[in-house]
Amino acid sequence: MSETKHESLWAAPTPDGPIDATITIPGSKSLSNRYLILAALGSKPVTLVGLLRSRDTELMMGALEALGVTCAVDPDNDTTVTVTPPASGRFRGNVDVFCGLAGTVMRFVPGLALFADDAVRFDGDEQAYARPMKPVLDGLEQLGATIEYHGEEGFLPFTVTPPKTLPDSLAKVSIDSSGSSQFISGLLLVGSRLPAGLELTHTGERTPSLPHIRMTVADVNGAGGHATADEAHHLWSVEHRELQLPERVVVEPDLSNAAPFLGAALIAGGRVRVPHWPVETTQPGGLLPGYLEAMGARITFPEENGVRYCAVESDGSIHGLGDFDLTAAGEIAPSLAAILVFADKPTNMIGIGHLRGHETNRLAALVTEITRIGGQAAELPDGIAITPVPADRLHGAVMETYADHRMATFAAMVGLKVPGVDVVDVETTRKTLPDFVGMWNRLLG
Repeated sequence: MSETKHESLWAAPTPDGPIDATITIPGSKSLSNRYLILAALGSKPVTLVGLLRSRDTELMMGALEALGVTCAVDPDNDTTVTVTPPASGRFRGNVDVFCGLAGTVMRFVPGLALFADDAVRFDGDEQAYARPMKPVLDGLEQLGATIEYHGEEGFLPFTVTPPKTLPDSLAKVSIDSSGSSQFISGLLLVGSRLPAGLELTHTGERTPSLPHIRMTVADVNGAGGHATADEAHHLWSVEHRELQLPERVVVEPDLSNAAPFLGAALIAGGRVRVPHWPVETTQPGGLLPGYLEAMGARITFPEENGVRYCAVESDGSIHGLGDFDLTAAGEIAPSLAAILVFADKPTNMIGIGHLRGHETNRLAALVTEITRIGGQAAELPDGIAITPVPADRLHGAVMETYADHRMATFAAMVGLKVPGVDVVDVETTRKTLPDFVGMWNRLLG
């Protein structure tokens, strides 16, 4: 893995003993950005309450505003945002959309360009040029759009020119979404707008992060659409419908962002509680309590004053999981890896080969950083093998984050048990946790 030199380092704190904290997690990034897209596809204003305010959601709002959507922030509460679609129902073309390093922006917004009045240009951070884009753009080409690449084919930057006319019969699209579930979601989000709907086939053998696709289907249906899935045959259908989210939508907390905090209870020992934990959810992070329980934690869901909590308690002992298929929730792999570094036996986290195409190659990054502190890890064809070593053989180091928020929280978790961990560019956590350092300090009292 290449390393970037930075002037500022953050010393990851190591607690003196077991922790006991209640941490409130900001809104879900996955839901926030899906709701922003769906609100833009409607015809009436939608007020989103509890919206995550982070770099990824700022980039999404900026992209929508470039296309003629208004995103008005409540002056008294910046997590309340009212989204008003263009009055004409057409998005503004001949504009530039900046995606940063946000996968949901670079893979969801190009579909909106199908309904723009002119070409839309897309660009992003230099590191985003390595993130695969071709499947969703191939899908748009199958719907009649023209894609012009300004660098390497299949990657940012590029221009999407909408078709003069959209298909007037059922649009059938086939793509290989093995690299990211976002390719499928990006097309499903706009399928309702097609004159005769969409039939989407995934041609790959495995569908990564299937819960994220289920989330998209549920959100489309929650906006008045009619999306169905035949997961056994990798087939999704979306009928033509007018989409409209309810006038007011409340965003769930980001359950994947709860992973570093709840996982801290296992590494440091003690108890951590997260309020507003939903009874049912489409977020892959909803699987987290079950994973932590398998590692030896005690999980409860107490209710106080009408608020439901997820509570994790641990004496600091951690069980390795052997072969552990994480296909359904790969985004929490870095947090789970941080815990498993201190387990009592090895774990092979598999089903996560697609993490090589995330903000960075997360598999290579995890191996590099675990090895850097004296641990043992190796890449597998479809995952990562972690072989624990005694904690007293691990040592502090300057840990790289690769402009990846989940690598930064991974390093912070390691620092709970390994003194002397300095984290490069901890501010990359602003992508989804604008005040991560403040939250981490509160976690440790």
